[in-house]
Parts: sequence; C-alpha cells; structure tokens
Amino acid sequence: MITAVGLCPWPPVLVRELTGTDPVLPELRHACAKLVDALISTAPEVIFVVGPGPGTRTWAADSHLDLSLFAPLRRTSASSLPTPLGIGSYLLDQAQYEGRRVLQAVSTLASVGTCAGLGHRLATASDRIALLAMGDGSARRSLKAPGYLDTRARPFDATVIEALESADFRALERVSADLARDLMASGRIAWQTIAGALRSVPATVEVLYKDDPFGVLYFAGLYRPAGAVGPEA
Repeated sequence: MITAVGLCPWPPVLVRELTGTDPVLPELRHACAKLVDALISTAPEVIFVVGPGPGTRTWAADSHLDLSLFAPLRRTSASSLPTPLGIGSYLLDQAQYEGRRVLQAVSTLASVGTCAGLGHRLATASDRIALLAMGDGSARRSLKAPGYLDTRARPFDATVIEALESADFRALERVSADLARDLMASGRIAWQTIAGALRSVPATVEVLYKDDPFGVLYFAGLYRPAGAVGPEA
C-alpha cells in the first residue's frame, strides 16, 4: 500500500556541501525538506527513491552521491550513483531517516509502459511503502537555461503542471518520451512511475514549490492516497 508519494526536483544546489554557507534557493530547500519529512511521517516500511539513470537497476541502499563528480572537468562515471538518486538519498539522510530504502534507477530510454509498470509493482511491494520520485521539468525555458531556449518548453511544462496539480495520472502517461528528451525533461521518468503507482487510487495533492529559477522547471509536490491510514489503524 502506498502511504504517500513525493515528487522532488534534483538540482545540485540542494546539497549544502556544494554551495557553501550562503544558501541557494532556500525556498526550494525548505519545500524538499518538508516533502521528505511528510513521507517519513507516514511510517513506511520502506522508501523507494526512483530517478533517471543511464540504465535500469537497483543500487545498494548505502550508496551516496559522489560530490567529486561536480569538480571542474570531472566526467561522470557509469559506476557512480546517478545524481537524482544521490540527491534523493541525501535528502533522506538530512531528514535523519534510518529506515529501509531502495534506490531504483530507470533508464532515460525507458518506455511509458516500463515506468508505469515499475510504479505499479512498487505500490504493492510492501504493506506500507512511500515513493520519492526525482525529476525536473524542461531545461530549455530561457536563453540562459542549460539547454538554451526551445519554444516548445513552456507549453510542454504547462500541460505537465496541469496534470500534476490535478493528479491526472492518465495525462502524465501520455507525455511524449521523445519530446521530453528533446526538452531535457528528466521528470518524465518520475511522472510516469508515479502514474503507475497511483493511477487507480484517488489522491490529494499539495504543491510545495513551482518555479524555474535557472530556466529549468522545478516542481515539488506531495501526493496522499485517499483513505491512507497510519500504521496503528
């Protein structure tokens, strides 16, 4: 049974060790911390952290983000924990979560069916599970964005935001994988995994953050299945 699902962006500025004493995007940091605290408060038996990676595989629960990957001229190694999973695990550590966690990477080339199927399997993997899905919107919303400007980015994001804010999981399953890749929207993996986990369950939505400070859409939202109860029930 799903106790709660969190959708969280994964900009490296969430990691304090990378930004120094001056906080960057404190509102986003606060939103992500609140989201993770809410997941933990549902007393799950396990938290699955799901995010895009070079291939579909499960990583060891004690794997951590390699901060040296962000050093100048350092190339990402295929043996390194994917950054989305690393930041998701970092957020759990910051919240002092000591329970069981599973780090699940999903290939950026995975089909809608693969993502949704994974979400469905995760939803029934334990009596009480929480899902922390890591993903950003398009990264081509402005001239200074990582992928430069693409006029398709804002209409694409608007459609996705409408679906996320209304918990329209069928609409999320219709998001084009090809267009998402063109627009550098890594969240496609997360959205469609969430859709598979919750598409048959009415859910409430709490939007905690929505903005594009670097030309990349960051959306943080908490989904609670209707009728979800605490472990004591």
